[in-house]
Amino acid sequence: MTKPLLTEKETLNPRETIELFGLSGRKFYALLNSNQELCFLAHFRSRKLIIRDEFAKYYAEHPELERGEFRGNKKRKEKGF
Repeated sequence: MTKPLLTEKETLNPRETIELFGLSGRKFYALLNSNQELCFLAHFRSRKLIIRDEFAKYYAEHPELERGEFRGNKKRKEKGF
């Protein structure tokens, strides 16, 4: 049995969410650990699960979670890497 694609899963763990949406891990974990009421977050025992469709809506309104470019990436993009 193969693992489902992240784009097909309804709920994701935080690491999968960071990978799928290309987020800054530091900013995303800070958001999860804040005391804000987040519409996309589901708690299951001690785990935090992210509802993919709800997070996609939230992310469309909050693009500041996007991972920034690293210093070397600009040169690599110019070279076609």
